[in-house]
Amino acid sequence: QSLAELEVVCNDLYEGTDLAQRMQAEKVLLELIDSPECLSQCQLLLEQGTTSYAQLLAATCLSKLVSRASPLPVEQRIDIRNYILNYVASQPKLASFVIQALVQLIAKITKLGWFEVLKDQLIFRDIIADVKKFLQGTVDHCIIGVMILSELTQEMNLVDYSRPSAKHRKIATSFRDTCLKDILMLACSLLKELLAKPLTLQDQQQQSLAVQLLKLVLNCLNFDFIGNSADESADDLCTVQIPTNWRTIFLEPETLDLFFDLYHSLPPMLSQLALSCLVQFASTRRSLFSNPERAKYLGNLIKGVKRILENPQGLSDPGNYHEFCRFLARLKTNYQLGELVMVKDYPEVIQLIANFTITSLQHWEFAPNSVHYLLTLWQRMVASVPFVKTPEPHLLDTYAPEITKAYITSRLECVPVVIRDGLEDPLDDTATVFQQLEQLCTVSRCEYDKTCTLLVQLFDQNAQSYQKLLRSSSRNPLEITVQEGRLAWLVYFVGTFVGGRLTYTSTDEHDAMDGELSCRVFQLISLMDAQLPQSSSEKVELAILWFLDQFRKTYVGDQLQHTSKVYARMSEVLGITDDNHVLETFMTKIVTNLKYRGRCEPVISRTLQFLNDLSVGYPFLFLLKKLVKIEAVKFMLQNHTSKHFPFLGMSDNYSLSDLKCRTVFYTALTRLLIVDLGEDEDEFENFMLPLTVSFESVTQIFNSSFEQEEAKRMLIGLARDLRGIAFALNTKTSYTMLFDWIYPAYMSVLQRAIELWYREPACTTPILKLMAEFMQNRSQRLNFDVSSPNGILLFREASKMICTYGNQILSLGTLSKDQVYPLKLKGISICYSALKSALCGNYVSFGVFKLYGDNHFDNVLQAFVKMLLSVSHSDLLQYRKLSQSYYPLLECLTQDHMSFITSLEPHVLVYILTSVSEGLTAVDTIVSSSCCASLDYIVTYLFKHLAKEGKKTLRCREISQDGQRLLHFMQQNPEILQQV
Repeated sequence: QSLAELEVVCNDLYEGTDLAQRMQAEKVLLELIDSPECLSQCQLLLEQGTTSYAQLLAATCLSKLVSRASPLPVEQRIDIRNYILNYVASQPKLASFVIQALVQLIAKITKLGWFEVLKDQLIFRDIIADVKKFLQGTVDHCIIGVMILSELTQEMNLVDYSRPSAKHRKIATSFRDTCLKDILMLACSLLKELLAKPLTLQDQQQQSLAVQLLKLVLNCLNFDFIGNSADESADDLCTVQIPTNWRTIFLEPETLDLFFDLYHSLPPMLSQLALSCLVQFASTRRSLFSNPERAKYLGNLIKGVKRILENPQGLSDPGNYHEFCRFLARLKTNYQLGELVMVKDYPEVIQLIANFTITSLQHWEFAPNSVHYLLTLWQRMVASVPFVKTPEPHLLDTYAPEITKAYITSRLECVPVVIRDGLEDPLDDTATVFQQLEQLCTVSRCEYDKTCTLLVQLFDQNAQSYQKLLRSSSRNPLEITVQEGRLAWLVYFVGTFVGGRLTYTSTDEHDAMDGELSCRVFQLISLMDAQLPQSSSEKVELAILWFLDQFRKTYVGDQLQHTSKVYARMSEVLGITDDNHVLETFMTKIVTNLKYRGRCEPVISRTLQFLNDLSVGYPFLFLLKKLVKIEAVKFMLQNHTSKHFPFLGMSDNYSLSDLKCRTVFYTALTRLLIVDLGEDEDEFENFMLPLTVSFESVTQIFNSSFEQEEAKRMLIGLARDLRGIAFALNTKTSYTMLFDWIYPAYMSVLQRAIELWYREPACTTPILKLMAEFMQNRSQRLNFDVSSPNGILLFREASKMICTYGNQILSLGTLSKDQVYPLKLKGISICYSALKSALCGNYVSFGVFKLYGDNHFDNVLQAFVKMLLSVSHSDLLQYRKLSQSYYPLLECLTQDHMSFITSLEPHVLVYILTSVSEGLTAVDTIVSSSCCASLDYIVTYLFKHLAKEGKKTLRCREISQDGQRLLHFMQQNPEILQQV
């Protein structure tokens, strides 16, 4: 390639917008790496390239070249490294991204050659000596030198999954023991020199050097010292395992002072990095110090916190603010409350932190991710109170109630602002809200009476204002919405505090306070329900359901509930004396919501989830016995139709996705039905009556004029309902009742629907999922009588459906990338799940099919193969649900049906074995473990066949024809097993 041609490739690769051109450029790049002229071409690009992209392409090629599994000769790698070092030294003004790529290349070569020996020398380890030459040059040279060390430290920390992890660990450990401490000390000494000079904000070079030095320190402190590859997402649990021989650095007070001074001296972008380093210093393992040393170190950290909070200007920068919040949280992660209170400045600092937290909470719209760390700090401080043995006051009883109050009042004050200015409502981000409430709940238990008094006062004020607004003739909708928003927050607070009852510290007084708070929510429920069906507030309803769930977990079915003071106050005010009355209130509320809020999907969905949680019953099975005696439950069991519960309706106003919640409804309802069902088939028939009527209607529609849309909607609803019912029937008796109800009368209707509407996943997915549920032998429920053919009949129906769907779906031809999953792969994955359940369910003797000439088993296996060959290997692993159904199915086939596997065409076998090979490296353990098992079965089968080969009796030869085929195939394609 000429230089001009290579530069065209560079532009196509890094700037090209035409996909075909980019793919062609990538192809050329791969060819270039494979060609013998690669090194000379890269040198040409570096020395004569007219654009930065030319140099970047050279760096990329060289990186790939030195990273190969079969490395270049040592001499050649030394030459490349020395050449690149000289190149960056002679051209320090290159584009920043080119310098970065070349520095990465140097780091890669150094890491991969760490143990390489030439003439009795470890020739790649003199990197620090090389870097020191850079540090003696200009500021640009210093920056490059620091970048090399920073990149090398990071590279040593990165696990390369294409190489053995033991080798990586060995290199990383050697680097840690020989170089890392020196690198950290060098970085700190350079930072001291930098700080000694007057820092000017305009000097870009000076700023760049400071950034690179701080990044270098951070990379040193972030090093995986003990090889546990800590999960970065578990940020709050991090302890930095500093090596013992670094003690001297950490015991010098100047080390911490340096980074606090840097924070106060540098502009925000850089001071944020100084704080990130301090977060790691605060997380240093406790065992590095003796007790007096630890106390002194902690004292220095607290002194630094005090200095930052007394001069808080820098915290107005979001990056600084976030890192400082992390820093505060780490103090409590790593030090005990008993140690913190012993620090000289503790009383002043805890007051400063409390004021800082209160101010942060009042600015509710600012940085919720940072507030998480502040609440973590207070949560852990308060949780530690019972274990503090020191005489010094912890002062949390003074500040914790103030934190709780600030959170509560700030959230109430945000409501009118959000509604008036049309801002994003914090309540809509339920994940963040629930996480913060969970943290606040621990904080609120410190001086709980103060929290409860405040909540009672606020609740009464807002409830009275709300009632006045409802009664007033003008009824200002905006004011009503504001008041409902405040009430929603208050109900969430009550639910959180009631749900946070701590078994080891809660007293009767606390329970009585919970009763006082709960009374108000139960009264609010009556007030809200009295307005139905004219008006309803979604936010308040969702909050009420959250409260009911928390109350259920804490005070219903609990061993303490009979003596609990929570019921004393509720008995006086509401007449609710025990959990029987509470359950009645729960069920009445559920029925009311399902009756009147059918168009509000979030409320219906949360209500059904609550009903589902109640119906599980475990571990309090006696609750189910109580539930089925309640009138509201009896009403639901006898009247589950759209007339009483509009969300079960089929009108055109409902979107098809609204029907999803029906599965949960029928699961819960069926669990309640079977509590007293026993073998009463008449009661089961009565329960199924609304579904029977619907199925008969669909059958008539199919047989007459055939209104497609109406039939489709009804069938989707029925499939979802039946799936819920089938999921709940986990005993042989109850499952058999359902089977007798649906087979054969209504199975044909489902088969017809799959034939007609195979192009519409909204219709096929619920029906296929229903079939997959029917095939599940959960709790051995498909244990039919010896003389019953039901297991075989059920499998035949599944076989018909899978074959019909598979053949039809393949007729769709090639689909676009965005359509391939919803229109095809999703259905295939459900079919595979159903087939896997059938093969592993132990209720069908598959030998029967061949014996009696029944081809349903062969047909479904052929359908499996056809569907499989229409899917690419990349799609198999890319779509999680597909891989999680295909690989376990393959495990079943290799375990029990190797004769089928051996009968497959060679190209199919190649496809399957390649899929196993690729699946072995999958991150998903379901996939990788199924691949291992499948491989085990295949290799075991081969081994047994080879063992029989030596025995030349006629019987053995006949038995081994299948094995002969597989063996022959393996001999023809030896690379497949070698690849594995």
